[in-house]
Amino acid sequence: MKELVELMAKVLVADPESVSVSETTEEDVTVYELRVAESDLGRVIGREGKIAKAMRLIVRSAAARMEQKATVRIID
Repeated sequence: MKELVELMAKVLVADPESVSVSETTEEDVTVYELRVAESDLGRVIGREGKIAKAMRLIVRSAAARMEQKATVRIID
């Protein structure tokens, strides 16, 4: 799942080398913390947060198929 978040972010940003994803667990939810270059933050979030919402939906759906809970947190 971590690779999925990293792949989605690298496709969106201008500087794919600056993309990093770390995995933490809060209660029973796996949180993928996404870090990108400051100049690419808008590309990952999108207008009105649409891209970020779509990424979270994809990760949540993929996790649900494995009977888990997961989300993406974008760190600025």
